[in-house]
Amino acid sequence: MTTLFSSYRLGDLTLPNRLVMAPMTRVRAAAGGLATPSMATYYAQRATAGLIISEGVQPSLIGQSNPGTPGLHTDEQVASWRPVTDAVHANGGRIFAQIMHGGRVSHSDTTGLRPVGPSAVPAVGDVFTPTGPKPAPMPRALETAEVPEHARSYAEAARRAVEAGFDGVELHGANGYLISQFLSSNANLRTDRYGGSVANRIRFAVEAVAATVEAVGAARTGIRLSPGGTFWGVEETDVPELYSALLTELARLDLAYVHLEATAEEEVLVALRRAWPGTLIMNPVLPMGPKQTSREDADHWLGLGAELISFGRAFLANPDLVERLRIGLPIAPVDEATYYQGGDAGYLTYSAYQHTA
Repeated sequence: MTTLFSSYRLGDLTLPNRLVMAPMTRVRAAAGGLATPSMATYYAQRATAGLIISEGVQPSLIGQSNPGTPGLHTDEQVASWRPVTDAVHANGGRIFAQIMHGGRVSHSDTTGLRPVGPSAVPAVGDVFTPTGPKPAPMPRALETAEVPEHARSYAEAARRAVEAGFDGVELHGANGYLISQFLSSNANLRTDRYGGSVANRIRFAVEAVAATVEAVGAARTGIRLSPGGTFWGVEETDVPELYSALLTELARLDLAYVHLEATAEEEVLVALRRAWPGTLIMNPVLPMGPKQTSREDADHWLGLGAELISFGRAFLANPDLVERLRIGLPIAPVDEATYYQGGDAGYLTYSAYQHTA
């Protein structure tokens, strides 16, 4: 019988269990988007996960969403990631890099560049900048001829990720960032081949994934999606049709996995599970929602046909989460005040379970 602790073959990797550490922004990179020794320790502490997916990593300077996030678009950034991937592998783990282009969810104070998006429609809410939150700016709508280079930026970053020692990459197609903006019916008001119909709105996602598969291979490529999610003000008016069409196209590419967030009704998600012939990673609870993923949530989705289950916040405060779940130990709560504050407090200071006499 399949359990959370059964092994699983993912592409060329054998995962010792079905737990995935979800990608979570921690804004602790050094200047220039460089990975740090603390990041190597942080990920290595959690290497008992079947698979780690890194925080969002920008594929270009214009793709950077938040200050303090790491990149994969310079040689220095590649070199900075090697100790991180080496540390994870030395502890017996496996790690994919999440490639995240922020699109309109960015600010010139962060990058020195005007953000770009499918259309001149700003995100809803305040974006992070080096001097604090500021209203999301008006993005510049990409010209039709420019769109392919942004799709290719995921592939170029993927090539660098493999060079840096990552086992693969996950394209961030969720949560209101660039791929999600193209999928959206209100952030994407284009009238060219990248907008309007469902077939056109999925085109950017498919082109980005296809370029990445060509660059590093299908077995090293996954994508994260948030069907019906409303992050940063995106809306999707036709969720079942949109995502069924997208998964049909992605199925031709034989990806390592699709990673779904529980942003739609369960019956919609179950239908998408049936529409996707490959490996499904399920993230059972809403990001930033009121609860953390539990063992019961995980078992529920394994029963509904997901092969792997991603845990986010539970992995922050519990580097030994796999063992805690295996033997029923308490799950420590996370200190939300330390999510993005920088430094090692609330980053490297969570310990394994202490057995008391």
